[in-house]
Amino acid sequence: MIITQTQDEIIIRLPKSLDVKELQRFLNYLTFKENTAKSKAKQEEVDEMARQINRTWWDRNKHRFGEQ
Repeated sequence: MIITQTQDEIIIRLPKSLDVKELQRFLNYLTFKENTAKSKAKQEEVDEMARQINRTWWDRNKHRFGEQ
């Protein structure tokens, strides 16, 4: 692994043998951190939004799990 830092960015070079799925999970996490770094949302607001999203998802998908 080679890490290089420029004035504007950090460049990471990884061997081709790395597990691509694991790398994608890590990159998703980094994207999340980047997107939320400047958020002013309170944890309670985030928790409520997550509950609403989960409720909506369940309402749309419960038929797939045999629940009516």
